Amino acid sequence: MQDFSLPQAQPFFFPEGEHAVLLIHGFTGSPSHMRLVGEGLRERGFAVKGILLPGHGETPEAMGNAAWQDWLLACREAAKELRQDYKHVTVAGLSMGGCLALMLAEQMEADACVTIAAPMKTTARFRSLAPLAAPFHPMIHKQADGARNTLNPDYDIGYDSYPMTAVHHLSVIMSRARKNLIQIHCPILVIQSRGDRTVTPDSPQIILDGVSSMIKAQLWLDSAPHVCTISPEYGKIVEGMAEFLGKAEKKG
Repeated sequence: MQDFSLPQAQPFFFPEGEHAVLLIHGFTGSPSHMRLVGEGLRERGFAVKGILLPGHGETPEAMGNAAWQDWLLACREAAKELRQDYKHVTVAGLSMGGCLALMLAEQMEADACVTIAAPMKTTARFRSLAPLAAPFHPMIHKQADGARNTLNPDYDIGYDSYPMTAVHHLSVIMSRARKNLIQIHCPILVIQSRGDRTVTPDSPQIILDGVSSMIKAQLWLDSAPHVCTISPEYGKIVEGMAEFLGKAEKKG
């Protein structure tokens, strides 16, 4: 069982700066997956808030008590709080957190959006069957993945299993984010790794083709696995975000 009481697994807030970045972790993850990127952005002058999504950071069973609406509401409230105090607010997220960031950019004012390994499609084929399968397979246990050996173990804190019912809510978020991409007009940066075996490689182009943004860019990582924010390439994410947001801020 993962130890979610560790300091790096807690929500975090670095308030200094005029440009705030909301960091949203992914499905089954925790703020630890965003911590290194958050600290890197703070060093570059950004204010950073990393949140914990409802049902996460407790037990896998607790995840079954949260729905996609709860996850979106938590992100929306965090973004609204930042908007009250900061001149610029960027929404950014990893995996499902990237889809939630897209939904925020679709539904409310954001100065920029950054997606990191955000799935428009995944290599998993059973998502649509989740509601039917849940009574027979209530919990899914993650299979061992050798690629995770390249991740920083001090920050790789998340659920090793999750309720089948939660897969349905993940599917809803993915479909809703993709359906309304045209509503996004703010600058957008799409980050993806060539080593990602979870998200289909055409997901970044689906996002870039779907949004109405005039300012958009893509950053490819070389070989990091899906949770690339705690991989050896996390520094490229920090540098890419800082450079893109700086340019977008000036053009805005």
